[in-house]
Amino acid sequence: MSGREEFVTRFGGVFEHSPFIAERAYDDGFIHGELTADRVHTPMVAVFRAASEEERLGVLRAHPDLAGRLAISGELTEDSRKEQAGAGLDRLSAEEHKRFTELNDRYTEKFGFPFIIAVKGLNKDDILAAFEKRIGNSREEEFATAAGQVEKIALLRLTAMLPAR
Repeated sequence: MSGREEFVTRFGGVFEHSPFIAERAYDDGFIHGELTADRVHTPMVAVFRAASEEERLGVLRAHPDLAGRLAISGELTEDSRKEQAGAGLDRLSAEEHKRFTELNDRYTEKFGFPFIIAVKGLNKDDILAAFEKRIGNSREEEFATAAGQVEKIALLRLTAMLPAR
């Protein structure tokens, strides 16, 4: 296996189901020296930001709904499953699950992509409050907010895989 293949295999899922980001970061020569969370995150974020709006929308759409259908059916990526469980989203009451489903549906209908938030350190009430606040944003505001959350999630995932610096 080449260095590129190993890199993409290891880091291709950091941006949810979007290995093109790892591929481009590697191909553009941004990845060199000791791999640390910061040294991998910075070039991957640069690639994400340089991607077309359609490609970035694809990355946003690759994220699962919070406490949504994929979680119920057990089809989340391992990272997403752990992240959602850490926020208690795997232990919602029937009423709480109904509220998440309603918000997920309204949000996706309005914006065309799922609600994305880095859930580490948050609980279900924090997430619901952010949901309620952000659903009032314009599409442009929310696209930028969701993209920033994707970058934060990527850093959290990389920090779990690599030394910070």
